[in-house]
Amino acid sequence: MDKRNNNGISRRTALKRMAMLMAGASCLGLPTLTSCDMETKKRIILYFTATGNCLYVARELADKHTELLSIPQMMKQKRYTFEADEIGLVYPVYGHMPPNMVREFINKARLTARYKFAILTYGNRKCCSVEIWDDISRKAGCAFDYITTMIMVDNWLPNFDMNEQIKIDKHIPESLDRITADINSHRRWHEPVTELERQQHAGFLKSSGVNPEVGFKMISQEAFAVTDSCIGCGICTEVCPRGNYTLTSTGVKTEGDCEFCFACIHNCPQKAIVFKQLKEVNPNARYRNEHVSLWSIKEANRQNKPTE
Repeated sequence: MDKRNNNGISRRTALKRMAMLMAGASCLGLPTLTSCDMETKKRIILYFTATGNCLYVARELADKHTELLSIPQMMKQKRYTFEADEIGLVYPVYGHMPPNMVREFINKARLTARYKFAILTYGNRKCCSVEIWDDISRKAGCAFDYITTMIMVDNWLPNFDMNEQIKIDKHIPESLDRITADINSHRRWHEPVTELERQQHAGFLKSSGVNPEVGFKMISQEAFAVTDSCIGCGICTEVCPRGNYTLTSTGVKTEGDCEFCFACIHNCPQKAIVFKQLKEVNPNARYRNEHVSLWSIKEANRQNKPTE
C-alpha cells in the first residue's frame, strides 16, 4: 500500500527527494551526514630517478589516490605549482646532497599541502643529507614536516661493484614499512644527524672540491665518452633527465650540464658509455632496480619526443 503524508507525497518519493537534497548539499560543500573521517586525502609524490630506486620507493608509498610526478617532466612542462593534502619528494643523494635538478625545482616550486615529506635514498653514507635538505627547502620557503633517509643499492660505479651491491640485504621492505607508517600518521620528524656525520660531509667537500651550493653539476662531454660499441639504439637520448644525448649522422653525441646521475651509463645495453676520467670497480656490471622497467625510466626522464 502506498502510504502518503499530509501533503500527498508517498514515503518512497519523500526519501528519494531527501537523498537528492543531501547529494546537492555535498556538491555545494555543505555539511552532510558523511563523517569527515571518510574524506579522501589526495597525495602527490614528486620524484627524481636514474636507475629506478626512487621511482620504486615513490610507487611503494603511493595509494590509489596518489599522483606520481617526475621532476624532470615537471620542469620540462614548466609546472611548479602543486596543491594536495599531502605532498612528498623522493630523490637520491649525490655526495649527501640533492641532484642539482631537484635543488633547482624546489627553488621554483610552490607546494601547498597540510603535510609535506621527503625521502632521501642513499647507498653507503647519508651523512648530514637530512640537514642539507632542510636548509635548502627552508631557504626556498618550503619547509618539510618529515624528512628521512632510506638505504638502497649504491649505483656509484667508481666505488662499487654492482654485482656485489645487489647481494647485500639493505632491509628495504622494513624501511618502507617504517616510512609508510610515519607518513600515514603524519609524523612530524626529521631524522637526527650526528656530529660525526657532519664532519664526514665536511671532509668530503674538502677532498672533492664540490661546491655545496651547487652539488654535482658536471659537463656531460667532459664526463662521458661514447665508444665504438654503440649501436645507435637511442636509449641514452631518452633516459637522460637533461636530454644531453642526441643521435647524429656520425653517431651519438653528448653535451650540456650533467646531473652525474649515471642514468645513461647504467641503462646503455651495450655498455658503450664510459667515464672519461674515472675508473669503474667492475666495468661489466650495471644496475637498474629490479622492479622498474627501462620504459618507466624513459617516461620519467625523456626530454625529447620519442622516435616514431
